[in-house]
Amino acid sequence: MTRLLALDCSAGACSAAVRDGGSLLAWARTAMDRGHAEALLPMLERVMAEAGIAFADLDAVAATIGPGSFTGVRIGLAAARGIALAGGLATVPVTSLDAVAAAADAGDGPLLVVLDAKRRDLYGQWFGPDGTALGPPRAAPAEALWAERPAGAGTVRLAGDATAAVRALPLDPGLRVAAAGDLGPDARAVAALALRCLAAGGGGKLAPLYLRAPDVSMPRGAAS
Repeated sequence: MTRLLALDCSAGACSAAVRDGGSLLAWARTAMDRGHAEALLPMLERVMAEAGIAFADLDAVAATIGPGSFTGVRIGLAAARGIALAGGLATVPVTSLDAVAAAADAGDGPLLVVLDAKRRDLYGQWFGPDGTALGPPRAAPAEALWAERPAGAGTVRLAGDATAAVRALPLDPGLRVAAAGDLGPDARAVAALALRCLAAGGGGKLAPLYLRAPDVSMPRGAAS
C-alpha cells in the first residue's frame, strides 16, 4: 500500500488528508481566506497523529499547484516540498481544477469547473462526463469560459466556488444547468488523484501553476 499525505491551500480553505492505499486514514478542512500559513502545519500534525503514522512512514506527498491564491499556493508547495525533501518522498502535483472535477457529483453532461480568482476573471476548465479535460485551464471572464461549452450538450454541470458568476449569465433556453458541487478543492480528492497517478507510474515536480501575473506592482524605478 502507498501511504500518502495530500494538502491544499490554493483557494478559500486549508485541508489535509492521509491515505493508505484505498483507505482514508484522516482528513481535516477549515474554510479560510487568509491565515493558511498559520493553519497548515498544525493541521498536518493533527491528521498525521489521527492516522497513527509518522512523516517518516510516508511514501509520497501531493499538493495542489494552482491555479488559485498566489500566497496559498506558495505556502502549500513549500510545506509539501519540505516534507518530501526530508523524507526522500515521491511528489505528485495536482491542479486545483482537477481536484474539484474529481470530487464533483456524477452526471452525463460536460462539467465546467470555475474558481474565484478575486478579480473579474475566473479560473476555469471544461471536463467531459468521464472527467477527461476538454481543454487547458484558463483565467478568463465567465462569459468567455461559458462560450467554450461543448456543442450539442443538453445538460451542463457546474462545480467550484464561483458557479454563481456563471449562473448570472444569460444562459441558453432549453439547456439544463445542474449543480455538481459549490466548494473549492479538497485534499481528499487531491489524495485520490495522486494515488491514481502513482499507480500509473506518474508523479512529478511540485511547480506552481499561476495562469496570470500576481496582484502586485513594482516600485517606481525598481526596474531601472
